[in-house]
Amino acid sequence: MKAYNDFAGRSLDRIAALSDGIFAFAMTLLVLDLHVPDVTAIHSEPGLLQALLAFGPRLLAALMTFLTLGIFWVGQQTLLAGYERSDRSAAWLHLMFLIPVVLMPFSTALLAEFMGYRIAVLEYWLNIFSLGACIYANYSYALRAGLMSKEGIDTWPGARRRILAGQSLYALGALLCIFGTPYAVAFIFLVQLNYAIAPRIPGLYKL
Repeated sequence: MKAYNDFAGRSLDRIAALSDGIFAFAMTLLVLDLHVPDVTAIHSEPGLLQALLAFGPRLLAALMTFLTLGIFWVGQQTLLAGYERSDRSAAWLHLMFLIPVVLMPFSTALLAEFMGYRIAVLEYWLNIFSLGACIYANYSYALRAGLMSKEGIDTWPGARRRILAGQSLYALGALLCIFGTPYAVAFIFLVQLNYAIAPRIPGLYKL
């Protein structure tokens, strides 16, 4: 008779389906947190323009997080595509990865409300760091446990370089809080654009 742990968590399709649903929900929450200006407080075109400009930080934070979640969704799909099989520990590591995913809307709301505060920026960065650490842990375990296909094993050097380079750049962005939070936010946003768009610029494209 097989023990429960010998056959639990083996369905890669279920792991992928759960992940897709949580990513979609987290991305949707970003939109639900956006609200049009209060109609009773707007009495002119300049007033509406001023209200929209004041809305800028919240929209920027939502766009940043959408890019972040998109980057890590692609990363997890790449990881899962390299699996040959799964096991219970791998399934739980993927669940651990989804914890910082569901926390991203909170980090985004905090950043939008307190973009001028270093703590808000650092908390946002910590959330991104958690995503990177979790996906790195997933890769490392899958390799040690022999869960990856040959193609998946071949993707590890590139994935490892991408994770470490990305997290180093995000950490640098967080350190820019020393000079002011706008510098930190702008740098993190540029890093996200680079990883989302992947421009064919020498040096950057390989990251």
